[in-house]
Amino acid sequence: MAANHVSISTERRKKHRFVLNIDRIPHLTADEKARLKPVTDRYAFRANEYYLSLIDWNDPHDPIRRLVIPDEIELRPWGMLDASKESDVTVRQGVQHKYGRVALLLVNEVCAAFCRYCFRKRLFMNGNDEVTYDIEPGIDYIRHHPEIDNVLLTGGDPMILKTSRLEKILAALRQIDHVRIIRIGTKMPAFNPFRFLEDDRLMEVLKRYSLPDRRIYMMCHYDHPRELTPQSHEAIQRLLEAGVICVNQNPIIRGISDDPDVMAELWNELSFIGVQQYYVFQCRPTVGNGAYAIPIVEAYRKVEEAKRKCGGLAKRLRFLMSHESGKIEVVGVDHRYIYMKYHRARHQVDEQRFIVCHRDDSAYWLDQLKPVEGYENKYYRDSFQLPSFR
Repeated sequence: MAANHVSISTERRKKHRFVLNIDRIPHLTADEKARLKPVTDRYAFRANEYYLSLIDWNDPHDPIRRLVIPDEIELRPWGMLDASKESDVTVRQGVQHKYGRVALLLVNEVCAAFCRYCFRKRLFMNGNDEVTYDIEPGIDYIRHHPEIDNVLLTGGDPMILKTSRLEKILAALRQIDHVRIIRIGTKMPAFNPFRFLEDDRLMEVLKRYSLPDRRIYMMCHYDHPRELTPQSHEAIQRLLEAGVICVNQNPIIRGISDDPDVMAELWNELSFIGVQQYYVFQCRPTVGNGAYAIPIVEAYRKVEEAKRKCGGLAKRLRFLMSHESGKIEVVGVDHRYIYMKYHRARHQVDEQRFIVCHRDDSAYWLDQLKPVEGYENKYYRDSFQLPSFR
């Protein structure tokens, strides 16, 4: 009995163990590690044993591998460090207020693993000070802005915080009457479902603060159906039993989530376990992301093809760009034009505003789309160029 207990404990520690250096990945050759060292010197690498175990190391194009293992092509010039100009809507250290009813609290700068295409990779670089560990200024800001009824905890991944730390944040927000929804942006159900399976205290905390009229929403981040392991299914079930609403949002990424069959499988499987696909994001033109991004027209057509393979509950998603000016939904593409609408807008005058632009199959971002006469796209710049990586 004692030997078996030791074996189980050792296995659990292994599953939770972080890998912070590619030299510790035995599946990579010495040559691969040498070639990837300059990439990890520039853009941080982080993974864990559980997630690495999902990789088929015999497949060089394995989507899970592509998601967390660095690629030399990340060093090619492409994009901006803060593609959506989040600095412009930062009202306190660690606090963003872009949309009237929603505020973001950046509560940490670490994840269980780092997605190679991350749009906030700047947070993982030396010298960054956007995140704050003192949330009181943010809580005070929210307290004095009664229009805020939604608060999103993000970062980094809030679910990597100790349960005691997370509880303090939730308790502070629940002291503010006008905050009705608390969202938690996380990839932990995919990266490390054991966070939810082995911490009963965490589930008690979530249940205490997800109330019938003041819900906690877990904004999950599944990119690929292979992440929906039995352990991940069980983690979602525990969250649902705690009264937490679970939805999913993810970007469409080259080689990971850009196959319509894969997208449809993911959305259908999520609907079966009670998780609604909320958003599919256009990959932001963040520095180093050229190999992961897909032009808007191609992405739109793939999303629409995937929808045709889904049941109604699986395809309630919206495909959009999280632009500096707001969340812009791509609602249609024909042989001449791209049709878009502001789903959320930074400025009230833009709310629900329709935009029609000339179709450009090489465009990745709103700034590259020339508006049709009679419509406005004040962000269009002929000089805004993003080279294709195909």
